[in-house]
Amino acid sequence: MTSSVELGMPSVGGSVLLADPRGYCAGVDRAVITVEKALDLYGAPVYVRKQIVHNKHVVHNLAARGAIFVEELDEVPAGSTVVFSAHGVSPAVHAQAAERDLKTIDATCPLVTKVHHEAKRFAKEDYRILLIGHAGHEEVEGTAGEAPEHITLVEHPDDVDALEFEEGTRLSWLSQTTLSVDETMETVRRLREKFPQLEDPPSDDICYATQNRQVAVKEIAKDAELVIVVGSANSSNSVRLVEVALEGGAHAAYRIDDISEIDDAWLEGVSTVGVTSGASVPDDLVQDVLAYLAERGIGDARAIRTAEESLMFALPPELRRDLKAAGQS
Repeated sequence: MTSSVELGMPSVGGSVLLADPRGYCAGVDRAVITVEKALDLYGAPVYVRKQIVHNKHVVHNLAARGAIFVEELDEVPAGSTVVFSAHGVSPAVHAQAAERDLKTIDATCPLVTKVHHEAKRFAKEDYRILLIGHAGHEEVEGTAGEAPEHITLVEHPDDVDALEFEEGTRLSWLSQTTLSVDETMETVRRLREKFPQLEDPPSDDICYATQNRQVAVKEIAKDAELVIVVGSANSSNSVRLVEVALEGGAHAAYRIDDISEIDDAWLEGVSTVGVTSGASVPDDLVQDVLAYLAERGIGDARAIRTAEESLMFALPPELRRDLKAAGQS
């Protein structure tokens, strides 16, 4: 059900449709808090493999507090504390950490962990797993690492045509959690059409936050001439929001990291602007966009709410244990 909420900003001319929900999801919130509490508890430096979440402002702020971001574990001094990002890692990374005597805190989003468990279960039952996702994405690398000999990557619906398997092959599908819901379902439809024996995972792998943000941007795109999506270029779910906005009817849509990337030419002749943000974006960046638009006469902001989100995830157990031992639980 869609509802609107007045935000109380003065009407100067144009109007803003503000997607709700937007921004931080439960998995991102958990991951960021994990690094913050690790820094408070253990002191700097705390190492983080890859970006903890795909947002350059979040990474910059944590680095300023003493987090050191590395690409691989061989950059981490033996015996140090390292946090695994929200996107998950393969068993090989866990093994490497153990070999180097690293203290690990696993901030993998529980919804990604669910996909890892599904991959292991399907592989144990000797399925060929068709993993829908983007090559090189950290989440895909982590999931594929659970059962590399069983997984075939499918990046786009058109890739289905080239797939061939021996008769009698047991097939199942899984997906990266941050994809376009519509494109993923189209890929699944084409897979099922070609391989009727295809089996579904126990539940849809696209995470609730990704789905909710796509539904919300579709709702605002219907009435927006321009949609601005706040999010970093390496954020899959932010990039998808631009695509969904255009598919949903917006005349134009752009992704920005912050207001420094807005081109005033985008606003020429525009009276209604939609604004949203990816699941790893702090809301102060969105508030900056609203202030920027208000200064240019687009100041009547209305939140368009399509879902309520109340999910929260507990911190990683190894961090909770140490916090409790330090009397900080």
